[in-house]
Amino acid sequence: MIAFLRLAVFGFIGLSVAYLLLSIYSRSVRREALEKEWDADPAEGADAAARDAFVEAGMRDYEHGLRKKLILLVFVIPVIVVVVTLYLVNAE
Repeated sequence: MIAFLRLAVFGFIGLSVAYLLLSIYSRSVRREALEKEWDADPAEGADAAARDAFVEAGMRDYEHGLRKKLILLVFVIPVIVVVVTLYLVNAE
C-alpha cells in the first residue's frame, strides 16, 4: 500500500511539473504566433500599444480555448494507462 501511495504522490508531482512546463510552452508559442501575425500585417498608424492590445486579446481568447483544456489530458491519460496496466497484470 505504501508503494502505491508513493507512486501516486510522485506521479502527481511529476505530472504537475509536466503540465506546468507544457502550459508555459503552449502559451509562449501562441503569443509568438500572435506577434508574428501582427508583424506580418500591421494596421496603418498603429503603435506598440495597439500591438500589445492585439496580443493580449488573442491571449484572452487562448485562455478560453480548447487547447488550454486539452493540456489537462496530461493528468488523465497517464492515470488511465497505469490503471489499465495494473488491471491487465493482475487479471487472472
